[in-house]
Amino acid sequence: MSGQILEKYNLVNKSKLTYNADNAYLIDKAVANKQGTLSGHGALMVDSTPNTGRSAKDKYMVRNATTENTIDWSHDVNTYTEDQFHMVREFALNFFQSYEEEIFVSTRCVGADPKHHLVTNLFTVGPQHNLFFNHMFRPFDEDKYTINIDEQFTVLHLPFEKIDKNKFGTKSDKGVFINLDLKEVIVIGTAYAGEIKKSIFSIMNYILPEKNILPMHSGANIDNKGDVSVFFGLSGTGKTTLSTDEGTKLIGDDEHGLSDSGIFNFENGCYAKTFELKEESEPDIYKACHSFGTMIENVKYDEASKTIDFSDKSITENGRASYPLTAISHIKDDSCGPIPKDIFFLTADAFGVLPPVSKLSYEQSMYYFLSGYTAKLAGTEIGVTEPVATFSTCFGGPFMMRNPNEYAKLLGNYVKKYNINVWLINTGWTGGVYGVGHRFPIKITREIIRAIQAGLPENTEYETEEFFGLNIPTSLAKVENKYLHPMETWANKDDYKAKATDLCQMFNKNFEKYQGLDAEIYEGGPLIK
Repeated sequence: MSGQILEKYNLVNKSKLTYNADNAYLIDKAVANKQGTLSGHGALMVDSTPNTGRSAKDKYMVRNATTENTIDWSHDVNTYTEDQFHMVREFALNFFQSYEEEIFVSTRCVGADPKHHLVTNLFTVGPQHNLFFNHMFRPFDEDKYTINIDEQFTVLHLPFEKIDKNKFGTKSDKGVFINLDLKEVIVIGTAYAGEIKKSIFSIMNYILPEKNILPMHSGANIDNKGDVSVFFGLSGTGKTTLSTDEGTKLIGDDEHGLSDSGIFNFENGCYAKTFELKEESEPDIYKACHSFGTMIENVKYDEASKTIDFSDKSITENGRASYPLTAISHIKDDSCGPIPKDIFFLTADAFGVLPPVSKLSYEQSMYYFLSGYTAKLAGTEIGVTEPVATFSTCFGGPFMMRNPNEYAKLLGNYVKKYNINVWLINTGWTGGVYGVGHRFPIKITREIIRAIQAGLPENTEYETEEFFGLNIPTSLAKVENKYLHPMETWANKDDYKAKATDLCQMFNKNFEKYQGLDAEIYEGGPLIK
């Protein structure tokens, strides 16, 4: 395998080239190169500033005969011509072929199901990025799989270089460029490790629907009865926290595929948010962050005491930890499971009006899946002074490259075919909007999830909420009734009604962009129009 990939990129004769290095070697190199330092517990602390998150506006997709009618170009996708891509490709290849320092090359797989996995290669000058690649993607067994070199994807990763935006027709001096025909991703100008992961997962999200497989931006776990739960959600809604709950085995915390054979994880590890991480609420993640081999990105670190401060967001609130699944004490070893019993849509409603749990009808399931709602908080971005509704279709809009209807139809088919229960879970605020009320305690959310996973009694009663038409259980084991009905937690009921009406109208406005859906899906929206 190594000979094929090095020959393809004319790097066979590079003397300073390391192929499939082990993690300890990569950590040593990152420290030696002053690209990282070790915490007191052995985690590799790295800094990718000024890029501490994905550069969504700097992602470019080649538009050609293959992608013209298969990519959803209306979803803020920057188009790139084949000629422009070849210019960037030449820049990247010239860089690697003339680079005098060590180049790190690795071959891994995406997808725990060998029938559907994607073999991926990485070329990078950052040993910490190779470490991240090893954590997030799965080992490739050359004896078990024979994959033609032309069927593999390759990431050419130049994190510390810059490009001339005038020459290359880009918006800045960095970019993420994808060519599906050449099966190549080129990342230039950003050291944020998440760009590697999300680019390849975007490709999986493009490829899998052609196989009738639903790609899902979700966490998943399996309980001791063998029942699988899936947790859809945007960043900060609780996917990782809830999918790693005690008493269950983790299948994965971020990206999965669903076929008629069941669910499978894309990843080999986790890339968890760490802001305000506490041992008492998330012991497994906390332990992983204090273990040798974990890579912690953009989190404040005291070099004198060698301690990590997860409460400090002076670098970014998007601090991350990358570690292998084996760092979690309770994992499903093969990262696969049967068809889910329950699907949970997680939303952090900062307006404080959605109930903590609702059982969705089929129509509502499709509506809320396409809506992909959560809320940005005041203070998280410049100019944001109050909660802002955020709608990201299929709970992963930037990474779902096809028309949202394709993903919704796949989900709908699986929900109907296998009678999957779908729930809307508000992990956000109660008792008022952000700044007035308080966030639902994680203990309460966990009790809700656990009660559902245990199996609600057949005689469980529901009442229909008057604004969104959501079905709320009238009682739930170990959960105080006051938490189930959001209006009852507000001091001023008229304020609640006004804010609930506002959010209904935001949902309605957002859904205007969806045309040509089955009529019943439109009926899944709010009662207030």
